[in-house]
Amino acid sequence: MAQKGNIGVTTENIFPVIKKFLYSDHDIFLREMVSNAVDATQKLKTLAAQGDFKGEVGDTTVRVSLDEKAGTLTISDHGIGMTEEEIDKYINQIAFSGVTDFLDKYKENANAIIGHFGLGFYSSFMVASKVEIVTKSYQEGAKAVKWSCDGSPAFEIEDAEKAERGSDIILHISDDCKEFLEKARIEQLLNKYCKFMPVPVAFGKKTEWKDGKQVDTDQDNIINNVEPLWTKAPSSLKDEDYKNFYRTLYPMQDEPLFWIHLNVDFPFHLTGILYFPRTHSNIDLQRNKIQLYCNQVFVTDQVEGIVPDFLTLLHGVIDSPDIPLNVSRSYLQSDANVKKISTYITKKVSDRLQQTFKDDRKDFEDKWNDLKIFINYGMLTQDDFYERAKEFALFKDLDGKYFTFEEYKTLIKDNQTDKNGELVYLYATNKDDQYSYIKSAQDKGYSVLLLDGQLDVPMVSMLENKFEKSHFARVDADIIDRLIVKDDKKESAITGDDRDNLSEVFRSQMPQMDKAQFNVDVESLGENAQPVVITESEYMRRMKEMSHFQPGMSFYGQMPDTYTIVLNADHKLVKEVLDDTNKTTAEALKPVVSELKGLSARLAALHQSQNGKKPEDLTQEEKDDVQNTQKAISEQHTKKNQILGDYAKGNNIVHQLIDLALLQNGMLKGEALDKFLKRSVDMIK
Repeated sequence: MAQKGNIGVTTENIFPVIKKFLYSDHDIFLREMVSNAVDATQKLKTLAAQGDFKGEVGDTTVRVSLDEKAGTLTISDHGIGMTEEEIDKYINQIAFSGVTDFLDKYKENANAIIGHFGLGFYSSFMVASKVEIVTKSYQEGAKAVKWSCDGSPAFEIEDAEKAERGSDIILHISDDCKEFLEKARIEQLLNKYCKFMPVPVAFGKKTEWKDGKQVDTDQDNIINNVEPLWTKAPSSLKDEDYKNFYRTLYPMQDEPLFWIHLNVDFPFHLTGILYFPRTHSNIDLQRNKIQLYCNQVFVTDQVEGIVPDFLTLLHGVIDSPDIPLNVSRSYLQSDANVKKISTYITKKVSDRLQQTFKDDRKDFEDKWNDLKIFINYGMLTQDDFYERAKEFALFKDLDGKYFTFEEYKTLIKDNQTDKNGELVYLYATNKDDQYSYIKSAQDKGYSVLLLDGQLDVPMVSMLENKFEKSHFARVDADIIDRLIVKDDKKESAITGDDRDNLSEVFRSQMPQMDKAQFNVDVESLGENAQPVVITESEYMRRMKEMSHFQPGMSFYGQMPDTYTIVLNADHKLVKEVLDDTNKTTAEALKPVVSELKGLSARLAALHQSQNGKKPEDLTQEEKDDVQNTQKAISEQHTKKNQILGDYAKGNNIVHQLIDLALLQNGMLKGEALDKFLKRSVDMIK
């Protein structure tokens, strides 16, 4: 008997809202439809196991079929079906899920029931202008009924013809959603959402090549694996099984480093397999993600909040019925089970890494370059993980040897502790570019770490906060004797005016570079050390590098690179430059130096006479006298620097020494490099 009515909603306008905005992605309707069909099938299996259904279960395959001419997509199951009363209760009353009632009755023995809410069915109206349900209950003597709705609250129920139990959901696809009548599109969605559902899902027939074309066979095209690897006992699996499953998830990827099989049923339910991938680039990390499932139904690959941030770099699958299908970020942030899951996964990962390190350290070291980014990211973002990981995290030195944090500390503490009791960790980021600085350190018997990883800059800063009385210094941050100060500073052999003049000679000839500034210093480095060395401030360089990781520090990225040109006062060539400077400029500098002495004496006398007076007590004449004297001194300094600069322009040794230092640091390019090459040729003719 035909029945008409309105779907029970609390507000007249709520139905179109549900219909259009139930999910952000419209393609999720297929997941909901197939999930409902799987639920109906699982319910029947549970009833049969309990003895409440005496008939033959038979073929339980869920079938998805397209009729492009009719414009329909049909999802059919051979499950529990519905009576007219059940349709009225579960379909006509929005969000009153039949699953809830079923679970209450069979909660101890129910097979995996996917949906725990009642809105999923209405996702069909996001793509369909009309939806029909033709269903027949498993109950003896049940009649088949047909329910139809055009997307308004109005519906119809009438008798129907259907030989077997189960339900057919017929979607009449809307004109603006015709993509869902394309075979390739449906295959894509089934592969995304239904790949591991626990009941066979068929989409058409398998094909074979015959008579020059692909033709259908009689065999169902089953699109899913009903028993994915994570549902099996680890003891029953071999390494090759895990590798094969990884290839299924991520085709064309290199073999994973190793994996973790998750399996817990208290205080929450969780299964899954997490893989540590081999990474070759940032693209690899971003492209392949952990897939989240709920009872073998794909939920999302956006697992932030379910697993700690650093573990989102892993690959694999997590399946938990305690995380609903309609998962949201706000839910994840507040749900207690999710927080417990996150903690559990972190512990499992750290335990696995710890065990691998203990069982086969050599193998762990061989894999370190791939593992490093995961472990470093974890230590940077989670204190509890740092406490676990510090036992197996490794340093690598320039000889390719690996050390735990404690081992390395023991190695260097006697030799690399400075006069203030501070332990200095020397490191390089590029063995070739920083070769001469590395050699200077090694000649002193110091060990140098290789820190060339993506996260080594923030790691260095973090470890300085974790390690007591320690700091890290890149080998080119200063001359080696100033990186690890053992004794009181050695006085330079060049002092006073000679020091100032020599500094100005070199300063005046430093090249003009974008976002770079140079200071000049004079130090006694020994006769055998380089005549000129360029160093870069550890602090400023590190701040600039950290600006790439922390947006709030972006202003450091705009600041110029700061370099120091260190002149070796003990080197023969530097002494020659100084001697020639004094000889060549003495006559021109004599009156300037004399004037400077007189002006400096006058300024000192003025300051002495005004000492003790308040600024407001000074006459304008007194103020002008000081200002004019200071201006005159500045003018004389300018004259002095001009004389020294004019001299330096013609001194090939000065230019050659500067260019050699720049070349050593990869900073000599373009026209400057060309001039250096020509000058070098001229000097050896």
